[in-house]
Amino acid sequence: MKKLWLVLFFCCLGHSIFSQQTSSAALENYLEDQFYIGIGINFLGNRPENVVQSSLSYSLQAGFIKDIPLNKSRNFGLGLGLGYAANSYYSNIGAENDTGAILYRILDSEEFQRNKLETHTVEVPFEIRWRTSTPVDYKFWRIYAGIRLGYVFSGRSKTVFDMGDLSFDNDDIEDFQYGLTLSFGYNTWNVHAYYGLNQILNDTAVLDTNEAIEVNVLRIGLIFYIL
Repeated sequence: MKKLWLVLFFCCLGHSIFSQQTSSAALENYLEDQFYIGIGINFLGNRPENVVQSSLSYSLQAGFIKDIPLNKSRNFGLGLGLGYAANSYYSNIGAENDTGAILYRILDSEEFQRNKLETHTVEVPFEIRWRTSTPVDYKFWRIYAGIRLGYVFSGRSKTVFDMGDLSFDNDDIEDFQYGLTLSFGYNTWNVHAYYGLNQILNDTAVLDTNEAIEVNVLRIGLIFYIL
């Protein structure tokens, strides 16, 4: 009986030591901020004369970023991910699909209720990451800067008039979007900014005055990181 108790004692002791080692190893290899959800407001830059924004041009984003620590403290590293974003751009740039050719003109404020360009994008974010986290501290400061590449797989123009609406798939949207990103904050609340380095519409998009529509986007909002 004594031998049985000894065996059970050493088994329990070995299990405890192994669990501690496993827990210690897990702490030493912790990862942070691998899932994200963000909301924001889109501001149009490089607008043609007399172009104004109307309503709230919103942005929604979500995705996964693989955390790749580069130092022993695991508070400096890289992030590479995959995500989805939906963006709306409300303005007075009206679009009309005339037998395959898209015509643009500046709408009078009295002739429409709402007018927007909407995009759905698959995104690949790449970040350089610095934070003050530890294996047991889940409230910390962070600064993440990088670039974001996007492929627009769906885009529509829609104008709502008093007597109805006009909506169609817009092929003039630039398929590939890319820009600079910056996220910083403490714990749950983090400010996120994106500045587009290329224009939203392609080079063929011009107003009826032959002025090019070279608008790009500045996006400012909040981003929430999980795990």
